[in-house]
Amino acid sequence: MTPHVAHLALSHFRSHRRTRLDLDGRPVALFGPNGAGKTNLMEAVSLLSPGRGLRRATADEIVRRPEAIGWKIRADLAGPDLGHEVELTAEPGAPRNVRLDGKAAPQVALARLIRIVWLVPAQDRLWIEGSDGRRRFLDRMTMSFLPDHAEDVLAYEKAMRERNRLLRDEVRDPAWFRALEAQMADAGAAISHNRATALARLATAQEGAATAFPVAELSLDGETGPQDAVGLAEALAEGRARDMAAGRTLLGPHRADLGAVYVDKGVPARQCSTGEQKALLISLVLANARALKSETGAAPLVLLDEVAAHLDAGRRAALFDEICALEAQAWMTGTGPELFAELGLRAQHIAVAEENGESVATPVEDAP
Repeated sequence: MTPHVAHLALSHFRSHRRTRLDLDGRPVALFGPNGAGKTNLMEAVSLLSPGRGLRRATADEIVRRPEAIGWKIRADLAGPDLGHEVELTAEPGAPRNVRLDGKAAPQVALARLIRIVWLVPAQDRLWIEGSDGRRRFLDRMTMSFLPDHAEDVLAYEKAMRERNRLLRDEVRDPAWFRALEAQMADAGAAISHNRATALARLATAQEGAATAFPVAELSLDGETGPQDAVGLAEALAEGRARDMAAGRTLLGPHRADLGAVYVDKGVPARQCSTGEQKALLISLVLANARALKSETGAAPLVLLDEVAAHLDAGRRAALFDEICALEAQAWMTGTGPELFAELGLRAQHIAVAEENGESVATPVEDAP
């Protein structure tokens, strides 16, 4: 049995005052009108991994209004060598708390329980907007392979913030910079190595894959500087004057960008049509899932928000076939049940509606 969420309970989470779902590991098709609360369910699942979830929301942004009494997520995770209860809570004005099997745990512990990958409508413009979004997309994929990547990124960013403060204050004593640059160099080298490892695994997962979606050739671009710790430390030291004039660090892995080329056409992703760009994103999420299954023996959870609406019937059927072949518990949203007709009994179908100011999720046994 594939790793999956077997039970999900929400309390005062966004539009869900109280929602409970029992699940059996099949893909989950959530359908209902816009604003009914489908994506809120998916967001709750995304918070079972480290970070701020698919909307990158703070704890206070998630709480249900007008009660504002805090929120809770409880999930039972099931599968081979997996049987855990995860509870996430947040009181008003307080950060999120994680409990694993009844005991307090750090967020990073979640990454070692179950892997989660996702695609949301906000990423549709990924290839044509700024590099920040592409870097986050790459780091999410990297963290799915290497959970410790999140700690490397946090360590690098913390040291860089301190260095940037020294630069803005025009501190010129090199002794103040050396320790911070050494920390940045060590963490930065790990980040670069992790990202390169992730790209290599994605490339392998795309080679010869039986997929209806286009292959993307990925590259790591931008002013990243040397990839080794010694070289990066030297580059940071040499660049202090330039960085001080700018008031920030101008070189390092925080300047990385993810490049992509539609292989069959030889066209950069940013020059592709909107439909082709979406197909490339779907292809990468599926490749990420295939690579994880090949490496760990188990498919990750796959979250696809409003993906069905952007595909014709043939592509939708192909996507569903690939998800079922992966044996992944994929959570998908759409406005109507007809969007998931090709799944039939291969999925659990759940209608989501707003009733009396709150979201209600109802399993549908006779869905098409």
